[in-house]
Amino acid sequence: MRRRTLLTSTAAVLAAGCAPSRRRARGGKVTLRFQSLAWQKESVDVNKRLVAEWNAAHPRIRVDYVQGSWDSVHDQLLTSFEGGEAPDIIHDAADDLADFAYGGYLADLRGLLPDRLRDDIPARSWATTTFGDGVYGVPFLQEPRVIIANRAPLERARVRIPTVREPWSWAEFEDAVSALTRGGTYGVAWPLKEPVAATLGLALSTGGRVFHRGADGKVTVRFGAADQRVPRAIARTAAKSTLGMGGSDTLPGFFGGKYAMVPLGFSYRQQIVQQAPKGFAWTVLPAPAGPGGRGQRQGVSPQTLSIAEDSPYKEEAARFLDFLLRPRNMARLALGDWMLPTGTGALRDRALHTTEHGWATGTALAAQLRPAPALSVRGYPEWKDKVATPALQEYYSGAIGMEGLRKRLVKDGGLVLARYQR
Repeated sequence: MRRRTLLTSTAAVLAAGCAPSRRRARGGKVTLRFQSLAWQKESVDVNKRLVAEWNAAHPRIRVDYVQGSWDSVHDQLLTSFEGGEAPDIIHDAADDLADFAYGGYLADLRGLLPDRLRDDIPARSWATTTFGDGVYGVPFLQEPRVIIANRAPLERARVRIPTVREPWSWAEFEDAVSALTRGGTYGVAWPLKEPVAATLGLALSTGGRVFHRGADGKVTVRFGAADQRVPRAIARTAAKSTLGMGGSDTLPGFFGGKYAMVPLGFSYRQQIVQQAPKGFAWTVLPAPAGPGGRGQRQGVSPQTLSIAEDSPYKEEAARFLDFLLRPRNMARLALGDWMLPTGTGALRDRALHTTEHGWATGTALAAQLRPAPALSVRGYPEWKDKVATPALQEYYSGAIGMEGLRKRLVKDGGLVLARYQR
């Protein structure tokens, strides 16, 4: 906490007294730096086109597109905040914002954004970027976890095909995996190289939360029966050979018939379209639901757009955000990233409701997406990296049991979070 306060003060001094001349308006013209983390060609192209459209219509408020990287964004932003060199407009994810928001590096957007944009995005999405009394990012893209399935083994096994209206329960999912596991095909490949987000996000379907905030504002970790239901199902169904794999690593085996189903983020459909062999038939199924097949809630961490606190052009940056996130433009961004927009206007775009490539299935799940329980938890990145990831990997490999997992998450994890709540 002390270090964060010092860094914030240093950044403020740099911004106020030593801001580089290139950040200052010349001749009444303003230049904004927009750091985007788009990486797929379609997404980069859409972002650059929108920047070009803005610049053509606003010659006195120019936006410079800056390419960032998801792999290094946290450390890169921290360095730029400390040095007073942060981009004016920052693309990130909601689960990376808490420490930056509490540290004073991000502008509170409540007085900057127009009513149109505030009203277009549901309150449940705004909750992902609300810390304390302020709003520090615009949540604009999100993705449910879905099941990508090979049609051939599904048809051979004659299992019931789940729909958004009638999803599998977790018990039915386990039965389906068993029915699909035959010959050289395993029922499901869970990519568990980074198991925390999937485990905690899907646990909302069974009432699991893991993190609980008390009346004093402090967060404690619990891992009861509702929290344990999803990891038990994953452990019982996961192919051991995929425990160290990322999502992309499972695709060759999926295409080759080694795995009948792969639970992935919705955006992975783009890779499947690009890489699947000719004639490979696949479909998008909703993730399993909670008790009675009714609970389809998932925890998500939307992509976000924020404004740096030390930007001298916050109002101009907010105008650009309003343009970038108009319903049609937000839909273009979503289609380019193969994700879902948060805005209700953009969600009505016809292209998001086609059955091709499973768009309609994902869009139908949008109302069930909720803030991941960890989003407002200070210290979550350290809890995830140092405690939860290795503990879940050991549990899924069979090295420890459920009680051992519970102790690691609650006891060791609680010590980590306590340091951030003194």
